Amino acid sequence: MNVLFLAPHPFYQDRGTTIAEDLLLRTLHKRGYRIDLVTYHEGKTIEYKNVSIHRIFRIPFVRNIHPGFSWKKIICDFFMFFKVLSLAVRNRYQVVHAVEESVFIALVLKFLFRIPYIYDMDSSLPQQLVERYPAIAFLGPLLKFFETVAIRNSEVVVPVCDSLVEIAEKHNARKIVTLRDFSLLKEAESEQVSSLRREFRMDGPILMYVGNLEAYQGIDLLLEAFALVLRETDKTDLVIIGGKLADIQKYKEKCVLLGINDKVHFLGPKPLDNLSEYLFQADILISPRIKGNNTPMKIYSYLHSGRPVLATNLLTHTQVLNDRVAVLTAPYPEDFSKGMLRLILDKDLRLKLGNAGKKLVEEKYSYDSFKKELDGLYDWLEIRLSGEGTVVGNC
Repeated sequence: MNVLFLAPHPFYQDRGTTIAEDLLLRTLHKRGYRIDLVTYHEGKTIEYKNVSIHRIFRIPFVRNIHPGFSWKKIICDFFMFFKVLSLAVRNRYQVVHAVEESVFIALVLKFLFRIPYIYDMDSSLPQQLVERYPAIAFLGPLLKFFETVAIRNSEVVVPVCDSLVEIAEKHNARKIVTLRDFSLLKEAESEQVSSLRREFRMDGPILMYVGNLEAYQGIDLLLEAFALVLRETDKTDLVIIGGKLADIQKYKEKCVLLGINDKVHFLGPKPLDNLSEYLFQADILISPRIKGNNTPMKIYSYLHSGRPVLATNLLTHTQVLNDRVAVLTAPYPEDFSKGMLRLILDKDLRLKLGNAGKKLVEEKYSYDSFKKELDGLYDWLEIRLSGEGTVVGNC
């Protein structure tokens, strides 16, 4: 089967969506498919068997494209549309696998060439836009209309979490296959588990956050809560891994204003291959996200590490986390700081939650489960397309 795979962002980068796409491509090419991947001009090129990567041309003034909606993405999506259109005219595809907003490109292809598409739904686009730009809330009904059209015209909607399943059901999707993320940790702990403690001369519990430093991640909440914690005890340190240089500098300045700069350590982005090494050095892992409804991919690795998790009690977390495997608090500095202190001062609780979280991931969120669902989806799709005698391509 020939598959057109649309990835509307820099590919490859060590961030949630592109990590998931990498796993999808590695699984699909083993099925013997020929895949054309269309993506932005930025990103690291990875070699896959039977996968050709097609990038839009390098736009001189569009660089360092961040996650989430932006004018840079609008420009890139515009050029991506014409790249996709040229490929669809020249090649024969049985299906389009469209991630995030590229579903609207896939929708056009369906109308023009009758190529069916899969909607890989990593978030609700109307919700994401309104949360980021509250001033456009009046456009909410129109945005939801377009989301409905995209969902109803797809062969399959593939949400990553329960809240997105509910949206797909509400819009009467033909078929829904939930493809949950899973832990990316290696099996064995790193031998360098004490390196951070030695480097920064830490003598108490290490709190750690891993991920980008976009506003929706709640880094302001994290730092303000940590400042309150340090009023109660100075026997703890916070390590922050990830983020763009400009964001790191912004939050370093905030730490100076809060008077906590000597207890907060920004390490910058680190390779995904080193994730295990860093998580195993932490005593408490933190996800202070304040917006969105999709579960952060890092949560699965957090839990799998056997370390306790502190998170906000919002749907983005609670569709996976509960009080048996994590400490959940309201997304306010006072509440979040109390959660931190509770874990810092109670070693037995840390052990109990860490063990429960690891067990949960091993039972429900493994690569084997992910592969089983993905293979089942494409097995069904092959049968459906062959049953309909679908042969699509040039018009």
